[in-house]
Amino acid sequence: MSMSASMSASARCSTLKELMAAGADDAPAISAQGAKPLSYKGLRALVSETIAALNGFGIGRNDRVAIVLPNGPEMATAFIAIGSGATAAPLNPSYKGEEFEFYMSDLNAKALVVEAGSTSASVAAAQKLGVRIVTLTPKPDAGAGAFILSAESAGGDCLAGYAAPDETALILHTSGTTSRPKIVPLSQRNVSVSAGNIAASVKFSAADRGLNIMPLFHIHGLIAGILAPLSAGGSVFCTPGFNALRFFAQMEEAKPTWYTAVPTMHQAILTRAAGNKETIERYPLRFIRSSSSSLPPQVITELEAVFGAPVIEAYGMTEASHQMASNPIDGTRKPGSVGLAAGPEVAIMGENGTILPPHQIGEIVIRGDNVTRGYENNEKANAEGFTNGWFRTGDQGVMDEERYISLTGRLKEIINRGGEKISPREVDEVLMDHVAVQQVVVFGMPHDKLGEDVAAAVVLREGMSVEEKELRDFVGQRLAAYKVPRKILIVDQIPLGATGKLQRIGLAEKLGLA
Repeated sequence: MSMSASMSASARCSTLKELMAAGADDAPAISAQGAKPLSYKGLRALVSETIAALNGFGIGRNDRVAIVLPNGPEMATAFIAIGSGATAAPLNPSYKGEEFEFYMSDLNAKALVVEAGSTSASVAAAQKLGVRIVTLTPKPDAGAGAFILSAESAGGDCLAGYAAPDETALILHTSGTTSRPKIVPLSQRNVSVSAGNIAASVKFSAADRGLNIMPLFHIHGLIAGILAPLSAGGSVFCTPGFNALRFFAQMEEAKPTWYTAVPTMHQAILTRAAGNKETIERYPLRFIRSSSSSLPPQVITELEAVFGAPVIEAYGMTEASHQMASNPIDGTRKPGSVGLAAGPEVAIMGENGTILPPHQIGEIVIRGDNVTRGYENNEKANAEGFTNGWFRTGDQGVMDEERYISLTGRLKEIINRGGEKISPREVDEVLMDHVAVQQVVVFGMPHDKLGEDVAAAVVLREGMSVEEKELRDFVGQRLAAYKVPRKILIVDQIPLGATGKLQRIGLAEKLGLA
């Protein structure tokens, strides 16, 4: 049976409208604290009403609508509803005014959706740019995430109705740690196929209830947290965002069968787990999913022991509408590997553009229906990003003979120490084995003669202490001398990116080592 034939029907959906047809009318789709659940029938009606309202404001298919809402049920439903008949452009609510101005103008936003009474800096930015402001008023009595939209004046002509498969459903910027952020347009087909791929890889059903703690301006939360379970008729409990102190109380209320998160969140949850054993036993999870950056094998072992559930590590990126590979939920899971291709085709490419055999390190490349057709208005990035129909991920990795993929690092993050190439992940994993280490990130710091040298930031386990020299000696017993960090900073916490990810690029500056 081919990969596509074995997938659930949801994997073959080509629009969000088709994707939302999976759930039974009276089944719960969206739930949240203190609100009655929104049924699938209610969600589908909300989508239809929202498209009609937007069309009345002169906003239709392929028109970009910036969304600045707090994490929660309305953010989830607004994304689905706007993305079904226009182009959803969720922005991080914590941006400053100048950032809103840059992103809205770069996206050519036609409208901005904010909650009634919003004090967001995005409002002034929209007014300055002449972007129409659309106000969202929550209607929790009608179900979690229900809302109505209003705008001050009627609009002009637009392409009305539900969007077609190749029209843009979602538009996001890449994080742009090293250069100007790139615009990634994702079509209805891209996001619908990706949601179906995820649903197939973790075997979602209508019985699944997700606890969403991921930010909903991020591809991981939008596709894996929201669309994938809904594509199989399951339900999602939407939280105001991640808070390790609230996680187990949210678990009590949501009674989830699974959750997805980035590694830093899993590690924070583990620090609270000992005092919440009863909750963990009362609401057993079917699985835990991790994606967006590498989960140390030591953390996988600890999570599985604490929750008694398999940890499914997946590999995703914005340009692939999130998921590219995943460890199988049935069958062999290999800690330290991001698993098997789970949606698009995945291969390893050599520097000359040829596809490499197993066990050879190269760049991970992908192609398939969930992959963007290209960056917007950026010929240079597209020329560099695509080779012979393959999208180049910028990740270095290797595939074994069973086709399990292991990442060896971001090509941009590989540390070049006087010509010696060092993968930060290799050093991460050694430091994580030290009994006192809770969290670590290894990165390059400037060096006047070598160009770069190895540095690390380490968070210690509660109540433990260790000297920098002891950690350096510990690494030196396992790795060649040139890979041992020249500097190890013991910190209370490591600065995170907007989506909770550890970012190696720029960390030397943030920690005063540049």
